[in-house]
Amino acid sequence: MVLLSCDGCGLGREIPDKFANKSVNCPKCKTRVTIGAPGQPGKSNNRYSISDFINRTAQKDRGQGLFELESNRLLEINLDGMVWTKMGSMVAYLGSIKFTREGVLEHGVAKLLKRAVTGEGTTLTKAEGQGTLYLADCGKKISILNLQGESICVNGNDLLAFEGDIEWDIKMIKKVSGMLAGGLFNVNLTGNGMIAITTHYDPLTLAVAPNQPIITDPNATVAWSGSLTPEIKTDISFKTLVGRGSGESIQMKFAGQGFVVIQPCEETYFQSS
Repeated sequence: MVLLSCDGCGLGREIPDKFANKSVNCPKCKTRVTIGAPGQPGKSNNRYSISDFINRTAQKDRGQGLFELESNRLLEINLDGMVWTKMGSMVAYLGSIKFTREGVLEHGVAKLLKRAVTGEGTTLTKAEGQGTLYLADCGKKISILNLQGESICVNGNDLLAFEGDIEWDIKMIKKVSGMLAGGLFNVNLTGNGMIAITTHYDPLTLAVAPNQPIITDPNATVAWSGSLTPEIKTDISFKTLVGRGSGESIQMKFAGQGFVVIQPCEETYFQSS
């Protein structure tokens, strides 16, 4: 027996000796492969060709439902209805999909006022129709969550997409008024359906217990369970006041029962005043 080893699709298979030193089509991807002598792997004769590149990077339908991870940094939405997406996150689509920027009063006066007070910068786009939609956000890593009657709070900048049936509201952090330029806001999502959040690199989830509060840097905090109500904690020192502090004088404190998701990167959403 000799080994057929295809660089196009990664297939490895033993075939009869009669194919030794001959070229054959890969039975899986049809790439032309040259079979070596017995004991030697065959080599694809179009390695690094355009067809090889296409085979390796082609879209793959995994049949996972409405939200699929085409890659760790690319979200595929198999749309048949409506979803909310972060404005500017669409990178490609096929089919009949209409995009509408969120209306000023679409979610009522209450949310409009909250936007004004919090300085919220995330604008949503409504995607409606039938087709396949691809979303990304500056190469950030994407995580899909399936809410089942649960509630989660997400930093507004880290919310990529969510189903239209999910209820959402803007929440303000206690004691934040007058402390932060631009404010600190988050989006509370509740109900049943899929949401997608983003992080720089791999997320880390920390457990919060009644006797074990978690302190985080707001710029590294991505999401937390809806049962938690974070508070702003300050660590002001003389060095901070004269501009020689560590930059960690403003912190978020989570107490109770739940979880907090952080990322190994500090995105600058605001500056201390």
